[in-house]
Amino acid sequence: MPALVLLAFGLLATGLAGENQPGSRRVDAFCRALIAVAALALLLRRRAPVPILAVVTVATSTYLVLGYPYGPILLAFLLAVYTVAVRLPAPPAALAAGAAFVLLVVHVFVSRGPAPGWAGVLPASAWVVVPFAVGVVVRVNRESAARTRAEEARARAEQARRQADEERLRIAQEVHDVVGHGLAAISMQAEIALHLLPKRPEQAETALTAISRTSREALDELRVTLGAVRQGAERGPVPGLARLPALRDRLGGAGLAVQTRVVGDARELPAAVDLTAYRVVQEALTNVLRHAGVTSAEVTVDYRADEVTVEVTDEGAGAASADEESGHGLAGMRERVAALGGRLNTGPRPGGGFRVYARLPVEPTT
Repeated sequence: MPALVLLAFGLLATGLAGENQPGSRRVDAFCRALIAVAALALLLRRRAPVPILAVVTVATSTYLVLGYPYGPILLAFLLAVYTVAVRLPAPPAALAAGAAFVLLVVHVFVSRGPAPGWAGVLPASAWVVVPFAVGVVVRVNRESAARTRAEEARARAEQARRQADEERLRIAQEVHDVVGHGLAAISMQAEIALHLLPKRPEQAETALTAISRTSREALDELRVTLGAVRQGAERGPVPGLARLPALRDRLGGAGLAVQTRVVGDARELPAAVDLTAYRVVQEALTNVLRHAGVTSAEVTVDYRADEVTVEVTDEGAGAASADEESGHGLAGMRERVAALGGRLNTGPRPGGGFRVYARLPVEPTT
């Protein structure tokens, strides 16, 4: 500890310092007692910096007024001033340091040893000004570092909240896509079954089987989606364009014939791109099933060097306006695509029908 080091150093080195200062008073027991008081008081400097500065200043000033040699006791005074500057705001620290200087400078004019007079004021002031300035700089740096850490903590908390909001929005979109598509297919299949049941019950069984399969697949996909928010839950495979055949078959059972076409060489895509492309196709076909009033649609997937595009077209009408009124489907598609830096175009086709076209950038492979 600095206090004990200064005590040992003061007791050992003060006598040597006095040998090089002719006219100073010889080191005696009272001199050593003052050194001990100044050094040991520093043990409590962090708890009570101002009282400790007062004790050290009185001991040091008494030591110098009695004519003892300049020596290690001044290091204890320096440390006491530094501690006040570090631990207190500038105004009270400056007031305490100024009072300490006034008391210390007494020996310059009144001393049983050499009294340098006004010439000694500047050197005496250095023992206050230098440690005070260093202490203020250290305190300001610590406060700045503390503010920086607090700002970083707030930024991390804000980022965590933002990520949580984004995750909730993503899960809400996933749930909307899964549930909306599943319910649309189930509703259409149920209507087919009800229509066939009185006249051709043997064909109604096919529609009911399709309802069972669709609901089971939708529940499995919903379970995977919701599993992402459960601590420690295992995530299943993320849906992607590889599942288009299953989507086509499921919608075929609901009465919507889907023709798929692949342009270019199919390849593995980044998970986020693959999922978004699949969801765009799924949502567009769900809108066709719900609102377009047609029994067929076409899906085109184009794999290019730096992007993948998906296009869903139909010959019906009303899919866009009905979905836009709901406020979810097309808006959700657009948000998904925009989040990946892509573009989504939707609107009526020149020759009739409706078109959904999405372009998603893909990092080219080397």
